[in-house]
Amino acid sequence: MMEHSLTNQDLMQERRARLAAERLLEQKQTELTAANRKLSAHALDLSGQIVDQRRVVEELEGQNTRVANDLMAANHKVVAVERLLWDAIDTIRDGFALFDANLNLIAANPPYLAAFEGAGDIGPGSGFGDILDLCIDEGIVDLRGQSSEDWLDMMLDRWTVTEIQPITLRFWNGVYVKMMDRRTSDGGVVSMVLNITENILREDELRDARDKAQAADRAKSAFLAKMSHELRTPMNGVVGMADLLLENGLDDESTLYAQTIRNSGEALLEIINDVLDFSKIEAERILLKPAPFDLERLVQDVGLIVGPTVQQKGLDFQIDYDQFLPAEFVGDQGRIRQILTNLVGNAVKFTDKGHVMVRVVGIVDDKTNICQTHFTIEDSGLGVEASMVDHIFGEFNQIEDDANRKFEGTGLGLAITRKLVEQMGGEVWISSVKGEGACFGFQINLPLVTPADVSPNAVPSEIRTAVVVESNAMDLDILTRQLELLGVPITVLPNAAAVPADIAPDVIFVGHHLECSDGPSTIETMGRAFPDTPIVAMMSAVDPAPEPDGVLTLRKPFRREDLFACLSEVERAPAVVKAKRQLRILAAEDNKTNQLVFRKMLKAVAADLTMAINGVEAVDAFEQGEFDLIFMDISMPEMDGMEASRAIRQIEKDRDANPIPIIAMTAHAMEGDEERIKEAGLSHYLTKPLKKDKIHALIQELSPADTDPLKAE
Repeated sequence: MMEHSLTNQDLMQERRARLAAERLLEQKQTELTAANRKLSAHALDLSGQIVDQRRVVEELEGQNTRVANDLMAANHKVVAVERLLWDAIDTIRDGFALFDANLNLIAANPPYLAAFEGAGDIGPGSGFGDILDLCIDEGIVDLRGQSSEDWLDMMLDRWTVTEIQPITLRFWNGVYVKMMDRRTSDGGVVSMVLNITENILREDELRDARDKAQAADRAKSAFLAKMSHELRTPMNGVVGMADLLLENGLDDESTLYAQTIRNSGEALLEIINDVLDFSKIEAERILLKPAPFDLERLVQDVGLIVGPTVQQKGLDFQIDYDQFLPAEFVGDQGRIRQILTNLVGNAVKFTDKGHVMVRVVGIVDDKTNICQTHFTIEDSGLGVEASMVDHIFGEFNQIEDDANRKFEGTGLGLAITRKLVEQMGGEVWISSVKGEGACFGFQINLPLVTPADVSPNAVPSEIRTAVVVESNAMDLDILTRQLELLGVPITVLPNAAAVPADIAPDVIFVGHHLECSDGPSTIETMGRAFPDTPIVAMMSAVDPAPEPDGVLTLRKPFRREDLFACLSEVERAPAVVKAKRQLRILAAEDNKTNQLVFRKMLKAVAADLTMAINGVEAVDAFEQGEFDLIFMDISMPEMDGMEASRAIRQIEKDRDANPIPIIAMTAHAMEGDEERIKEAGLSHYLTKPLKKDKIHALIQELSPADTDPLKAE
């Protein structure tokens, strides 16, 4: 029984053990199944990766194949391009060479190597220094006077810098080459040798052509200067003698002949001057020469030039220079005088009666010290139709109508004027009514010599009021405006009979032309009405009445300096006329005809004239005598006028004496002649043919105050 119980227990234990084993087995089987699932999933993933990797490998193998193929194709193309490049380099006519960093030749085309053909073995591997040595030893390159060592050093030094400068070489056979070298990134050098022989030969041809053109231009200038001089010298006799003939009481027929001779000579002179000026302008050879000058005096000088014609025509000529406009400017006074002379001369030429007025005004820019200066020339002459305004400023153009056909001229004056004004940076214009007159104007900018705010000369303190007896509207307007701007109250009277009883003027201005009116003299009438008041006679070139005695005179057109000088001479009693001495003139002229003309031109001048036939006699006469003026010819034998003038200036310096005016009388009238002559010590310049009125105007201007040389006129 006991045994049977043990057996059951054992069976129970065994059963329990077997159940536990089964459960463990089942658990392990479950774990193994799960592990198998994981392993299967991992294997499946690895299989996918392997497939993908195989695909990538296959793609890479395809790309490598393509790259290899592309690289092979690129290599073929590079080789082909290199072959084409060298083929192209071989075909060009210019040399090409490539050097490495050690300056050994890598490759060169046939034109480069052709320079050394037959002289040595030059090819890849040759050093640049060896190539230069061969050039020296075989005389391939013309060293142009350099030593072989210096040339070699110079050529080697060129390649030691980063930026290699070009150089031109000449070969033994006359071929010129230009070396254009550039450094490569690896330190080598690319050298281009350009054949520039044709360019050099063309430059030589152009240089020869330029030299021939310059020689022709110099010959033309010399010819023009020579012809100008040679024409002016005999014309001085022709025109001068014609002027003198007209003063000798000829009959009507002889007067006509003499006038024809004079007018023809003057027309020829005008043509010469215009053609010379226009040729210079067309060749752009006129250079402006700015220098300080007195603009007011220049305008007055132009008035003196046209004075005889104004007097002959009986015109009323006035100059209205702005009272407060500065006088000292910087500019080319010669060209400005030429412009004014052209315009004023035309105004006088085309005006038979009435007036001509020159007006100068300006606006000063205080910041730049430059004055915008306006010039206007008004006349009461023929006038210009509006349709002809542009026409008259053209070259060789004139107005062809019945009114203008009688006036001669080249038609170049206004064209020259416009070009000169434009060269100065200005502009020129005209306003006109046919039959009523014209107004020409131009504007230029002129720098000031002195600040613009310099005050004008002060009026003497004793001048507090003034009376003006003047019937001419323009004269009255100019004088009254200038006096009022100076702060001098004025009383205007139309004539001497209109004197009010309640005035006490400090000075009386009388228009001298009133002396020709009927009835008592205006000056005498005013003198009786105001016996203690100074009287100033305002005179002009066209006044037919003689110059009055015992009164001050103010010649029209007058400058501001003339007005101030006149006012400063005014005293509480009438001026007393002092005795005048005779003017002493020394003249040097070798041509007998010109000597005769000059003597006759000074016939009406109250002067003691000493004549010398050359510079030596002029210097001797100056050393032995005393003179007020000297007229000097330039081209004379033994000693010319410039050398004589230098000697005279030295004598004055040794004597510590003031220099006296020396006026050049010359046929040298080309550009630069005036400056060259004045540098020799001459102070004034007259060109032949000489004009009597210009000589008299200079004598009047330059004569000492204690002489009155033109009183006899």
